[in-house]
Amino acid sequence: MAKLDIIGIPRALLYYKYRYLWECFFKELGCHILLSPETNKEIMDQGINHSIDESCLSAKIYMGHIYAIINQVDYIFVPRFCNFARQETVCTKFNALYDIVRNTFPHKEVLHYNVDVLKRNGELKGFIKMGLALKKNFFLIVKAYIKAKLKQKHHDKLAHKQQADLINNESCLKMLIVAHPYNRYDKLVGFPIIKYLMENNIMPVYADIVDHKVARQRSLNISKTLHWTYSKELIGAIDYYQDKIDGIIFISTFPCGPDSLVNELCLRKIKYVPMLNLVLDELQGEAGLHTRLESFIDIIKIRKNKQEAVS
Repeated sequence: MAKLDIIGIPRALLYYKYRYLWECFFKELGCHILLSPETNKEIMDQGINHSIDESCLSAKIYMGHIYAIINQVDYIFVPRFCNFARQETVCTKFNALYDIVRNTFPHKEVLHYNVDVLKRNGELKGFIKMGLALKKNFFLIVKAYIKAKLKQKHHDKLAHKQQADLINNESCLKMLIVAHPYNRYDKLVGFPIIKYLMENNIMPVYADIVDHKVARQRSLNISKTLHWTYSKELIGAIDYYQDKIDGIIFISTFPCGPDSLVNELCLRKIKYVPMLNLVLDELQGEAGLHTRLESFIDIIKIRKNKQEAVS
């Protein structure tokens, strides 16, 4: 019996956005997938050791996830993203990660697909090249891609519907979490914040759970010149959910360039709802976070009580 290729997928960065697409595709090709563990202190420390100081904490954590599984797999999966169209680009770390990983871990083969639409490198083309690199049949590759794409689309629609149902039915305070999925899902970065809110009967509403086309269009109501696609989707969600939330919490990791600009833009332009900007680094402790969250929640409760008293 032929040995199955073991594909290592770091549980970090864009995994949280495309996990169903990636996992389904490789499984349909007959590959075995090995996910790195959830982020812990050891993974973060190894990521710091294998990164330059100027990298943001999220990128450092990603390198730690690669280190955690590097010797257990045949390939490390590191896709490259550059742009989706004109004025639809992404943070340069998603363009550079492939080369960074190859140079940091030169002994391991890196599997990737490239999305650079301005150079006619679309997603389907990238997946076909990746499947052929694994020596799979062309028609099997296309079939696997279509099935994986449908699965990702189904999950995204289901998550949006579930969140919409919760917002409409829950009577508790609702907090919009404006954070990239890789920050809000991460066990060390976003999880302690979400856990604290839920323990205090605050319902988290996630900005990344929204129809992405609608969000990019709604982002124009806040900024007409922003060109980072993933940032557009997040700030578009602010406009989309504005009449359904009581407060906004921004979660980003130091020193993220796009987030530092976009979050400051929102703090200056949005006036109709209280906002809290949390920038986390490897030295951040939960006690300080809880103090800031507690104060912010108190402000929102006082504000809501005043509004209800007036009405």
